[in-house]
Parts: sequence; structure tokens; C-alpha cells
Amino acid sequence: MSIVFLKDSLEVPLRPMSGRARGNMGSRGLRLGLASCLLLAFACGPVLGRAPRGPQELQEQEGTEEPPLDHAERDEKNHEKYSPRQGEDEPASRCFRCCDPGTPVFQAVPVPQINITILKGEKGDRGDRGLQGKYGKTGSAGARGHTGPKGQKGSMGAPGDRCKNHYAAFSVGRKKPLHSNDYYQTVIFDTEFVNLYGHFNMFTGKFYCYVPGIYFFTLNVHTWNQKETYLHIMKNGEEVVILFAQVSDRSIMQSQSLMLELRDQDEVWVRLFKGERENAIFSDEFDTYITFSGYLVKHALEP
Repeated sequence: MSIVFLKDSLEVPLRPMSGRARGNMGSRGLRLGLASCLLLAFACGPVLGRAPRGPQELQEQEGTEEPPLDHAERDEKNHEKYSPRQGEDEPASRCFRCCDPGTPVFQAVPVPQINITILKGEKGDRGDRGLQGKYGKTGSAGARGHTGPKGQKGSMGAPGDRCKNHYAAFSVGRKKPLHSNDYYQTVIFDTEFVNLYGHFNMFTGKFYCYVPGIYFFTLNVHTWNQKETYLHIMKNGEEVVILFAQVSDRSIMQSQSLMLELRDQDEVWVRLFKGERENAIFSDEFDTYITFSGYLVKHALEP
């Protein structure tokens, strides 16, 4: 409800009014009061008309109202109210509540599957070998197992090749005496007792190794009275052992022996050395006083 107040916009100066003026002022105020009452009646009329006028009217109004509905009837009524009628299409964009009956169930769209086998590429090249890791600690030795049963006797095998033996030997002598004319003089032998396969060269006085292995050598000489005896057994230009006899009034037999490991093409011979005194070895044409011998003891390839 709205009430409109009217106000006179005319300003009246305060001054003494006459009797006629007072009469005009009274009639004018009466007209303003009647106008205000009319305005209030027009404004408050519709509001006052809405209220019930008596108990009878209240009963009649209550009798016309519908009884309250329960939850199931209310849901059914709402469904009939908001559901589309027959022959009408359901709106495309419509909101549904999960609690409303008849809510359409949408089927889940299957996720497309990808066949990975068709995407598999070709096999790549093999990579480089990685670094070797550290060696672990050596474990303890296990216990010895039980002895197994004895097997059956096997069949006889085919005959083998003939055993190959390796031989090398020589033995030579000298019947002429020899005096030292220079500091180094090779002893040349003139008598051949054994010279297997010709490995000892009688012209150079040297033994040449053609069968590698371990050899045994021995040298025998006869000294000369009042002369010194000074010889070396040589190997490839190096002095290996010495045969020495001091000056004596009597001549004696002296010997020296040793074992050497020779390789292919090694050389062994006897050399006379001149010392401070005269150096000589004795022999004659009737007897052999000087001999030099050697033979193979073990071949290098034998276990």
C-alpha cells in the first residue's frame, strides 16, 4: 500500500490577514482535506478487499482448498505436469534430476581400443656390450662327491701310429797334440767315433743342434808336463764351463762334463785359451788322449 502526501508548493508570507482572508483560507483547507481522504480511499481499497469479511467466508474458502498430497502423489503430479504430452517431442536441452522417476538412462559409450601390434616397429640392432662387472669373492670348495660305479669295459680301439723317437748323439777324438798359438783357438777333432745324422761338423769342430732339448756333454784331455791346460766349453760364443790344470812335473787326465738345454741351430764347441804361460794338450798318433762327446737326454716336445 502506498500513501501520497500532497504539499502546497506555494509560500505564503507571514503577515496579518484580514477577516476575508481568513475565510478564504478556511475553505481552501477544507478542500485539501477532502482531497487527501479520497486519495487514501483509492489506495487502501484493494488491500482491504483481500481480507475475509467474516468466519463464514473463511469456512467457505477452506472448503474449496484441495487436501495436502503425500510425497509419492506429489512426485507423480510433478511428473505429469513437466513430462511432455503424447505426440509432443521431448525438448533437446532439458535438465533431469536423479531423484525424478523416469529419468532416462544413458548408455556408456565404449572407449575405442587401439591394436598395439600394428604399431610395433622393426627390431633394432643389438647394442654394444657393457663393461664387465667386478669379480665376486671366491666361494669355498664343496665337499667331494661319492665315487660312482665302475663303467663297463670299452671296445678295443684302432692301432695307433708308431712311436716317434728323437735321437741326437756324437763322440769325436783328437790324436795330435795342440799348442796355443793365439788367445782363442778352436779345437779341431780328427777322429769320429759316433756322429748320428752328421750333427757334428768335423771341419769346424762344432756341434749344431737340430733336435731341441736337453743334452749331456763331456770333455776329456791329457795335460802336458810343465805346461798349463786351459780350455772352455762354448755355447754360441759364450764361455759355459772351464777345464783347467796347473803346471805339473807329471801329465794327468782331466775331464769336465755338464748338461745344456739347446734350441734349434745352437752351437757347442771346445776352445783353447792362451794364458800367461804356455797352454797345451797332449796326444799322439798311436793313442787318442782327447775326446769330446754329447747326446740328447730329453726332447723339448716331450712332456
